[in-house]
Amino acid sequence: MTETTTETLTIGGMSCDHCVRAVRETLAGIDGVEVEAVQIGEARVRIDETRATRAGIAAALDEEGYTLAEPAA
Repeated sequence: MTETTTETLTIGGMSCDHCVRAVRETLAGIDGVEVEAVQIGEARVRIDETRATRAGIAAALDEEGYTLAEPAA
């Protein structure tokens, strides 16, 4: 059984349309992540938690020069 959640991720370091495209491509390249929307500062994604982790998403974004904020408690 798949455990899929929809989340709005807060992403630092984005300032223009190039950043939006880069983040969209990075997220789309992660197995288990389906991108719904990306705008400056955030992305709405569906995450299959059996294939993708928040740490993996953060690492992929970090490689591209962006940061994933911790979720609000």
